[in-house]
Amino acid sequence: MEKNSQEYTTTKWFIQVFALTFVLSVVFSYISTNGVANLGILPACIVLIVVIFIGIFFDIIGVAVTVANEEEFHAKATKKVEGSKDSLKLIKNAPKVANICADVIGDICGVLSGAISALIAVKITQQLNIDFSLQFVLSALVSSITVGGKAIGKEIANKNATNIVHFVGKILNKFNKKS
Repeated sequence: MEKNSQEYTTTKWFIQVFALTFVLSVVFSYISTNGVANLGILPACIVLIVVIFIGIFFDIIGVAVTVANEEEFHAKATKKVEGSKDSLKLIKNAPKVANICADVIGDICGVLSGAISALIAVKITQQLNIDFSLQFVLSALVSSITVGGKAIGKEIANKNATNIVHFVGKILNKFNKKS
């Protein structure tokens, strides 16, 4: 009986993540691709950098949640420290939180940065009338920045997990108060 319940929960989670990823991908792809297509090269590059850093930022959160020490937040919760209860919820749901932050948001940002870099490469080659395809160089540069940034981010997340999770917990706490 317990195995069927666990399989149902896993299937339900898969469907939820699939649907969330699909919807977010469509929305963000549409907005960024159409938005960037109408921008100049410099603003498009700024959008690209923002998308890359959003992916890195959420990857940091995903890692921090998986390595944070739950006991520290129990102590903070007993002292009624703002955001500590939300931080505990994050840690208790670490696999799902990490999946959403690092995989869903992180992967969407990776796909978007690839699409945006392709649009920027086309804009540059057209405006400068260059025959050489910058797509490969720009794509490699974006990949390197993303992977390097995530490597540094993982180090930051491991060393500062408590502070990062507490920061996110405080933000969630503010949203919970407004609802």
